[in-house]
Amino acid sequence: MTRLTRFVRTTAFKLSLLYVAVFTVMSGVLLVYVSESTEDLMSEQVVQSVDAELKGLSDVYVRGGIRDLVETIDDRTRHPDASLYLLMDFSGNALVGNISRLPTIVLEEADGGLRRVRYTRLGEGTQEIERQAMVRTFELRGGFRLLVGRDLGDQLRFSNLLANALRLWLVVVVVMAVITWLFVSRRVMKRIDDISASSRMIMNGDLTERLSLAGTNDEFDRLAVNLNDMLDRIEVLMQSMKDVTDNIAHDLKTPLTRLQTRIETALREASSEEGYRGALESTLNETDHLLRIFNALLRIARVESMAPGSVMEPTDLKRLVAEIAELYEPLVEDEGGRLETHIPEGLTAVCNRDLISQVLVNLIENALKYGRPDKGEIVIRLSAKEKDGRVDLTVADNGPGIPDKDLDRVMDRFVRLEESRSEPGTGLGLSLVKAVARLHGGDLRFKNEDVGLSARIDLAPVAPENSRSGHGEGQSGQAGQPAGN
Repeated sequence: MTRLTRFVRTTAFKLSLLYVAVFTVMSGVLLVYVSESTEDLMSEQVVQSVDAELKGLSDVYVRGGIRDLVETIDDRTRHPDASLYLLMDFSGNALVGNISRLPTIVLEEADGGLRRVRYTRLGEGTQEIERQAMVRTFELRGGFRLLVGRDLGDQLRFSNLLANALRLWLVVVVVMAVITWLFVSRRVMKRIDDISASSRMIMNGDLTERLSLAGTNDEFDRLAVNLNDMLDRIEVLMQSMKDVTDNIAHDLKTPLTRLQTRIETALREASSEEGYRGALESTLNETDHLLRIFNALLRIARVESMAPGSVMEPTDLKRLVAEIAELYEPLVEDEGGRLETHIPEGLTAVCNRDLISQVLVNLIENALKYGRPDKGEIVIRLSAKEKDGRVDLTVADNGPGIPDKDLDRVMDRFVRLEESRSEPGTGLGLSLVKAVARLHGGDLRFKNEDVGLSARIDLAPVAPENSRSGHGEGQSGQAGQPAGN
């Protein structure tokens, strides 16, 4: 297929061709209408002028007879204009007028009808020029015949001028339509070709490729923005899948190897029922650990696969945090610390109640494990406030914090810092919190404060007049089991 054939078959070409055709036809119809309306108006003016002349001359004839009529016509013919006069006696002899030659039938049919005729004007010398006129002929008393008319020269010249102008306008319209079509089609084709080229690169495996933006915020820009957002989401999901695969291959290899080693050792060395029982118990503990890892991965996958805005509803944050605090305050006190809450009355947010409960549980348990200060009691603070059109939900402690270089890395799957190796866990708890934050259109952010570490996620707020106290209580208020950190 040649490039011309491909171009002709494009939708842009067909739409542009339709645009040119419609624009040309509409302009032609409009111009024809203007031309015909103008001609009708000028013809009507000619008829009115002829009728007015006839009425005036008839009055002269009634009042003064043929002599006054001849004098009046003779006087009027001395002033050259578009009016035509001819007075003839009963023998057909011209008495007065400014017409030298006229079709005979016009004078014979003196019925007062309006006719379009060709004539020669009197006084043009040897060069006789045939002209056009609109005339009426009447028979007067005494056998006289009176012809009154109007030369159409000015009207024909104006009509020709108007016709030429309309033809020129039609040519200009067609040319401008073609130029516009070429510009629009080339611009549209370029944008479509850019989208096609980027799509081919994406189909070839380059998920980092994005559609270009012209900066005009037109339909193509809005389409490109939506497609780029979709590609960002796909890239995140693909990277997440790759990370899960890599993590499973790397992080599950060690416990599976330990599991295999224990079984082989038991088969090789155990010589009593107690030996086999010990090996089975160790194997059972190891499988429990593996199951916790798989369950945590499944929870993260389920959260990441949920559509943003799904199962979201206005939730009273103060009541939600109070329920979590009531559940964990005894546990924190058993660890020699205290749990504080700072939530303003009436603060509501659009969120998934169960998932946010899970987030608070994970962050509180994470603070209990790794937020203990070198001296003094551990203090965990739960707070929330509106900021920049969002609601910041924060869990902070007074512990040693996290090295700045690890603030982002600690949210990756299976990542456990050296300081946390002594604590039980899977390294997936913060990954779940991050996934929940993204589901709510926000993100998880860690920050080392002057004292301790703070973890923040942001949620969409609800206007107080649109929220209802205790809204969302119909859902299960039981916080899920912690995913493990």
